[in-house]
Amino acid sequence: MAADRKKWILEAASKSFALFGYKATTMEQVAKIAGVGKGTIYTFFSTKEELFDAIMMDVIQEMKRIADKVIQEERTFIKKLERVLEEFYRFRSNHELLIRLSHEISEMGTAKAQEGMKSLEGAILGFLEKNVRTAMEQGEIRPCDPQVAAFVILKMYVSFVHDWDRTHGPLTKEQISEFFHVYLFEGLAVR
Repeated sequence: MAADRKKWILEAASKSFALFGYKATTMEQVAKIAGVGKGTIYTFFSTKEELFDAIMMDVIQEMKRIADKVIQEERTFIKKLERVLEEFYRFRSNHELLIRLSHEISEMGTAKAQEGMKSLEGAILGFLEKNVRTAMEQGEIRPCDPQVAAFVILKMYVSFVHDWDRTHGPLTKEQISEFFHVYLFEGLAVR
């Protein structure tokens, strides 16, 4: 029963943060959406910050499950990487909470929203770094600094799907794949 209440609270808080953002969400709103008393929330989470952190951890775990599934489906590092980045972008583009947090950061610069998105990016970078290291160990790519490679891969992908779009129009999935091959993979590929 307690586990169910905690789950309802997390779901309600996620809805509230997605609707109102971090800054405007209150424990009263979460309680109302969850259909519980405010005191019930405090039996599981002592602050709004703690509740938000728990939700962001759930989001990160969900992304990891998606990435792990993709990794198992593909064979080569390059295909794995392309598919994982596509899935991460699709997930982030369709997840109401992440969309709202991105807007809140742009509009108000809310520190806790920034912290949440930074932890999400850190999880993605960690996942990429681990897979770059594995690809190096298996001889699929030449030796490099996995941390730097993960950073470059993520930032290049974000630039192609988000930043380029602002001034030049969207790139197709095929174009992004081609550019990755030209600008990144051919430089990392074992010869």
